[in-house]
Amino acid sequence: MRVDKLVANVRNPKLTLDQQREQLDLLGQLNAMHLKKRNGDAELEGQIKAMETAFHMQSQAMKTFDISREPEHIRNLYGDTPFARSCLLARRLVEDGVRFVTVYYVSNDNQPWDTHANHNERHRKLCLDGDQAAAALITDLKQRGLLDDTLVIWGGEFGRTPYAEVREDDKNKQKPGRDHHHTAFSMLLAGGGVKGGMVYGSTDELGMNVVENPVHVHDFHATILHLLGIDHERLTYRYAGRDFRLTDVHGRVVKEIVV
Repeated sequence: MRVDKLVANVRNPKLTLDQQREQLDLLGQLNAMHLKKRNGDAELEGQIKAMETAFHMQSQAMKTFDISREPEHIRNLYGDTPFARSCLLARRLVEDGVRFVTVYYVSNDNQPWDTHANHNERHRKLCLDGDQAAAALITDLKQRGLLDDTLVIWGGEFGRTPYAEVREDDKNKQKPGRDHHHTAFSMLLAGGGVKGGMVYGSTDELGMNVVENPVHVHDFHATILHLLGIDHERLTYRYAGRDFRLTDVHGRVVKEIVV
């Protein structure tokens, strides 16, 4: 897919990058004169820098978002699906210094993992796609020496029930699904100070509830912040008679999974 089709308005329809650069150089001279007349006003200087930064981002995006620049063996490593290409793009963004990247799994039906029907068949295909691309991303980051400084988080906000769900519109009841399930589900973390090759916590034999080493969402957030070098307890502030922080004054760092 062409970069200008992938990212809206990233390419000027009438001017080349060199012509835009000439325009900005002239604009920069005029802005410098304008700034000097206003004694170096900080807000005006901030606006000028923001416009210049926007152009740099626009020009760099044309290179970063162009995954056709990748060698064929790397593109084959990820696969040729929207999620696979997104994971490859995520690695390119990280490599170019972007500090936070989100890859959202999308398809023609918007939320393919929401398998209230035909769960087994759909998840086989989803896992095949997701596993290859996610493994390729981790492998690629490691081979380039980027994994130690990059925390990869793979998961969602809930799991699926360990029992079947049959929808009323499935008259033959041949394609049961799974409903939303929040009492036990898994998240994958890699790189960024996390111990590799381990599983933390376990469920009962049905996968219904956590029975060993539960990790609450507040614990999960506290651990992520810790891996980013942030003490979640130091962000506490008081408002309207109660304390607030990113982990809602709860949570502990799960040190057992931290290197």
